[in-house]
Amino acid sequence: MRKILLVLAALAFAPGAHALYKCTDEKGKTHIGDTPPPQCDRVIMYEVTKSGTVLRKIDPTPTEEQKQARIDEEARKKEAARAADEQRRKDLALLATYSNERDFDVSRDRNIDPVQNRIKGARERSEAVDKRIKELEDEMEFYKAGKSKATAGKTREAPPQVTSDLERAKKERTQLAANLASYDREIEQIKVRYEADKKRWQELKQAHREGRLDLRDPREIEAAAKKANQPAVQTKRYNIYIVPTN
Repeated sequence: MRKILLVLAALAFAPGAHALYKCTDEKGKTHIGDTPPPQCDRVIMYEVTKSGTVLRKIDPTPTEEQKQARIDEEARKKEAARAADEQRRKDLALLATYSNERDFDVSRDRNIDPVQNRIKGARERSEAVDKRIKELEDEMEFYKAGKSKATAGKTREAPPQVTSDLERAKKERTQLAANLASYDREIEQIKVRYEADKKRWQELKQAHREGRLDLRDPREIEAAAKKANQPAVQTKRYNIYIVPTN
């Protein structure tokens, strides 16, 4: 008997038993029906009882543009969260690696030194190549200026080996010049990077002095904020009486 009464009560209070669907369209006109009216597709709809009690709110069916907008917004939020995590990781590394501003200069110069050595080697090689090119060009001029009796005064051709050596030397000189330019850019990039890191480190230190620095994970900060906003839990206190035994 009790089970029957429970089933009847559940049926009586089931949301869809005597529910109506109600909405107000874009023109301000109200629509009500036993089933969701088609005019309610693009607006908020409510499932209500016949007495007018709201059972639940039904959001409108999103359009394809709205669906895409939501997808784009979620992607934007994920990218922003990823960027925030990456920045936090870099900030922690900066604070852990450098204890003062001079450390940046020392580390910068340590990274520039190998590039300077490559520049020195490239310049020395360039001087040697320039010298070799001069020798080969002089040899080419010798053949151009010389005249052979067999050719009735015509200019003699330089040996193929001399010609190929000169071409190869000129190509190497061009490559060395490109290498030197790239080394200069590399040094400039190192300086810019360390200057940016130093500036960020200074900002973090200043924020720490002012009490504005919080490098906890954003999710941890959010959870702590939610916990702080929760009402204090009232705990019951009990008095303990020790009854002596006979």
